Amino acid sequence: MASTEIEGLVQALARLPGLGPRSARRAALHLLKKREGALVPLLQALGAVADRLATCGICGNVDTSDPCAICTDDRRDPRMLCVVEDVADLWALDRSRLFPGRFHVLGGRLSALEGIRPEDLTIDALLRRVAAGGIDEVVLAMNATLEGQTTAHYLAERIEAFPVRLTQLAHGLPVGGELDYMDEGTLAQALRARRPVV
Repeated sequence: MASTEIEGLVQALARLPGLGPRSARRAALHLLKKREGALVPLLQALGAVADRLATCGICGNVDTSDPCAICTDDRRDPRMLCVVEDVADLWALDRSRLFPGRFHVLGGRLSALEGIRPEDLTIDALLRRVAAGGIDEVVLAMNATLEGQTTAHYLAERIEAFPVRLTQLAHGLPVGGELDYMDEGTLAQALRARRPVV
């Protein structure tokens, strides 16, 4: 039996996505065995992030500064805006290094079953960004799920009133797939083959 503190560590790790009780125990044991090489650096990194964690007031990204590093990067094309459901999707697309513009995180997707309505997402903030001008293209990068496509359709109806080119990722992504789990090759193909929303 482990102490209550070690058991608390295991339980905290088990709450992370992808880690069940067994994996959490293995991770905790590794951290304890490699205290100087794994546990201490992890604690330092968590402390540094916890002290400075911020949500970007422009795009909704999670970073250690507000506005985030993406929104303040002068090399990015401010005329291109990619709309994603979640921060994980933003990070997945940004890892591909193929989208030269900026992002907007909705904070979820429309879902009648879960009771998520347009006012529960950052759709109004998105529309304000588009209405302010300076954006030539809006890329709808919703997950290829029923809720994701419903959200994309709703956004297309709201954005079509603005003088912007409206595109969405190609349907080469597998149905039911989520951007965060796609490899860079699949994401690259989806970005290259994006098409206008009809």
